[in-house]
Amino acid sequence: MAELAHNPQQEFWRPPLSAAELAGPAEVCDGCGTEFMVGSRFCHSCGTARATLGQQETSSWDFLSALEFHNIRDGLGLSTASLVAFLVGFGCALFALLAGVIYSEKTLLDWQAVQMFRIQWLLGSISAFVAGVLLKKKVEVKD
Repeated sequence: MAELAHNPQQEFWRPPLSAAELAGPAEVCDGCGTEFMVGSRFCHSCGTARATLGQQETSSWDFLSALEFHNIRDGLGLSTASLVAFLVGFGCALFALLAGVIYSEKTLLDWQAVQMFRIQWLLGSISAFVAGVLLKKKVEVKD
């Protein structure tokens, strides 16, 4: 029978958690008081969402943790590629706005060159925003 098992070192009856993790107090549901199953995200009795340790730690607002990339991505519900495209689009739009401050125009030809420069950055911004929209995760509705 051992030759049929894919991973004979890990026996099927052993718990997926270590003994140190199992030794802690059992978590109970805030809604009904039922003990959560191992690894579950929701209560099997009433369906209340389980508050994980990561959510409890970030409930106190910390400015530096709010600026972390994965927190922004998860907070907005975007994929990594979509968030990067939105950040690139925002940077391009910001640079197009700052082009008038950075470059000074003395002649009509200089002014036209700066306007063309702004147009190029705004087109880059628009294409990055469109890419961000196209790369956005689809929201799955579960019944």
